[in-house]
Amino acid sequence: MDITEAVKRSVQIRNLYHELEIRHHGNKWSIEEDALAFLTDAGLVGRLTMAQQERWPAGADPEPGLEQKLAECLWWLIVLADRMDLDFEAAVGKFLKDKERLLGE
Repeated sequence: MDITEAVKRSVQIRNLYHELEIRHHGNKWSIEEDALAFLTDAGLVGRLTMAQQERWPAGADPEPGLEQKLAECLWWLIVLADRMDLDFEAAVGKFLKDKERLLGE
C-alpha cells in the first residue's frame, strides 16, 4: 500500500470512530484526546518491544501485538496530521529529504 492510500483510509476510519464517539458521548474526541491516545499506544510499543527482546516479561495476553501497535501509531500520526491540517505525505517526504541531505546521501 502506498502512503496516499494509507492516509485516505486512515481518515475514513477515524471518521467512523468519530460517529461512534458522537453516538456514545455526544461529541467526538478532541485533537488533544487523539494525541493522548497516540502517546498511550506509543508507550505500548515500547513495552511490547521490550517483551519481544526479552527485556520485559510478556503478558499472558499477546494481543494486541507489536506489529499491530506499530501500525496503529502510524495511523494515529496520519489522523493527527489530518486533524491539524498538515500534509502527512509532504511532511514525511521533507523529513526524509532533510535527513538524506544531512547524512550526505
